[in-house]
Amino acid sequence: MFLPWTLLTFLCGALPFSVWIGRYVLRTDITRVGDHNPGATNVLRAGGPAWFAVALMLDISKAAAPVGLAYFVFGWQDWRIWPIALAAPLGHAVSPFLNWRGGKSLAAALGVWIGVTLWQIPLVALVSITLTALLIAPSGWAVMASMGVLLAAILLWLRDPLLLGIWLPQLLLLIWNHSADLRQRPRPRRRRQSAD
Repeated sequence: MFLPWTLLTFLCGALPFSVWIGRYVLRTDITRVGDHNPGATNVLRAGGPAWFAVALMLDISKAAAPVGLAYFVFGWQDWRIWPIALAAPLGHAVSPFLNWRGGKSLAAALGVWIGVTLWQIPLVALVSITLTALLIAPSGWAVMASMGVLLAAILLWLRDPLLLGIWLPQLLLLIWNHSADLRQRPRPRRRRQSAD
């Protein structure tokens, strides 16, 4: 059951909810909006905060549900959770429903952490990515800084070596997905000046 569940988790992660909301609800191709990423942020740009919230929750849930079932219900609290935890964000990044293209996997990655730690790592992740995104540009560097904070939380707070086997592949996937940002030097994010 382990291998079929890993494949099912990949397919769940590959479901392009944001693209479908854009296409069937907003009548917009969100891959032509903003940064052309097939993710919830471009649903926000195309359809506003309500549909953004729907897209974000679906993108988080498509990872949290299969990973959480594997971890808490099936009891796979060993090495088997590693490929399952990678499968969902990998499916989002290389979706067969989008001709093997995909998004940056941040929402799916958050869903994975909900699936294995419930609120603990997600709370750290949300606080750290919010703060780093306000301070650091481009956004890929904010993601990397946030992943550093997550590593510290795993090592110093949760102290569960199993989580390192989730964190490291996720870090590598996020480096790959944010490679364009990471080719630029990190810099302080400038506040927009309000017009008088």
